[in-house]
Amino acid sequence: MSANARITALTPPDILARKGGDPLVCLTAYTTPLARLVDRHCDIVLVGDSVGMVLHGLPSTLGVSLDMMIMHGQAVRRGVERALLVVDMPFGSYEETPEQAFRNAARIMAETGCAAVKLEGGETMEKTIRFLTRHGIPVMAHIGLTPQAVNSFGGYKVQGRGDEAFHILRDAEAVADAGAFSVVLEKVPATLADRITETVAIPTIGIGASRACDGQILVVDDMLGMFDAFRPKFVKRFAELGEAADAAIAAYAQEVRSRKFPSDAHVFTDGRKGKTE
Repeated sequence: MSANARITALTPPDILARKGGDPLVCLTAYTTPLARLVDRHCDIVLVGDSVGMVLHGLPSTLGVSLDMMIMHGQAVRRGVERALLVVDMPFGSYEETPEQAFRNAARIMAETGCAAVKLEGGETMEKTIRFLTRHGIPVMAHIGLTPQAVNSFGGYKVQGRGDEAFHILRDAEAVADAGAFSVVLEKVPATLADRITETVAIPTIGIGASRACDGQILVVDDMLGMFDAFRPKFVKRFAELGEAADAAIAAYAQEVRSRKFPSDAHVFTDGRKGKTE
């Protein structure tokens, strides 16, 4: 094989075929440099609407626009070669009608080069998911705690406890029957996530769900320790890059104020001694 041969990216059918197999590794990304790092290790890279909170300082995902998602999708596309690239559909871009959802999903795919879109909702989105998948747009579904409905839920609460479990299971079955190639289960009891994973024929991707899910996803800034606005229970910090960055910036500030930086190694001579720079 030529060293210059393009790496073949994973596709939605590849992800679907992983049901019950090796766990799917998934992370979000919003910029090209992080996308390159994530792509080396992940099966799915999601440009999540969490970008609004993580990078833009918004209080929720509700203020994220279609243009924002496309801009970040384009940036991530430049850094992804092998993983499946999925882009979130933001609040208000798909709920009105299946036709509205198709127009906006088609624009996202055309302008970012992503392979699939993700949208929130279960039974209420069944008709839309069916319409999209029948018109050539692969869909990753998202049920349980759906952040775009945070006001309806009254906060970021666990979903599917007690009698609510039946409704979440119905949601999972609905999106699978409608043609979604995978489904994110967010902040649901582990026993419910286990049951859904056993019941539906598509991969389940957990975030605050169960170890038995077919895959796991986290917001990359959460697991790297770069986002401190809040710390969900389901997040494990695999690094504390925020603390490291704070220490580095403090050291820089101290060296500038003490005129320790820049040193001779960081400035240029006039070249009169035969040196080239």
